[in-house]
Amino acid sequence: MEQVLSDGGWRGSTEGWLDAAYDALLESGVDSVKILPLAKKLNLSRTSFYWFFKDREELLAALVGRWRDKNTGNLIRQADAYAESVVEAMLNVFDCWLDSSIFDSQFEFAIRSWALQSPEITAEVQSADTLRLDAMKRMFARYGYEDVTADVRARTMYLTQIGYISMQSKDELATRMKRIPQYVEIFTGRAPEQRELDRFYARHSFLKRQG
Repeated sequence: MEQVLSDGGWRGSTEGWLDAAYDALLESGVDSVKILPLAKKLNLSRTSFYWFFKDREELLAALVGRWRDKNTGNLIRQADAYAESVVEAMLNVFDCWLDSSIFDSQFEFAIRSWALQSPEITAEVQSADTLRLDAMKRMFARYGYEDVTADVRARTMYLTQIGYISMQSKDELATRMKRIPQYVEIFTGRAPEQRELDRFYARHSFLKRQG
């Protein structure tokens, strides 16, 4: 993270200002993402902000870019990742819902809440949904599902998860893991094998087999 030191002292960094804006967005919504409160939080001068961003709109655009790159980018990468079966492909996508370093559900909720008051952000969200659904549909198509079937299964899986995010569901990890085999079977039409589940559980540090 590159920081700027000028005659007036530390100015912070682009990532530092962006991180503060991210925190404010998640805590209190987009109306709280303002230069002076962020400067106070960072213990920097207000003028330091302008070393990194032209104005508040540029900062907000950078926030949207971070969300786009992380959530949409990673979800598409997970859907496109190599898998031996459609079950493993689905479990690759499920990684997104369990690992915030891949897909940030709180960020997703904050952006979708912001979209309720901004046509521009609504358009961003709609574009993201289209790209993500296309990736899910391609994933099913790779494993031989017909076009309409791939589309419906993609929508069923994706819209279910967006519903969880919108409801801010906070189920315990054990509860979520217990449901995984049934979700996989509902979304793909195929029951997962135990070895596929074991690999999935292991990479999420959940090693107890579910009976």
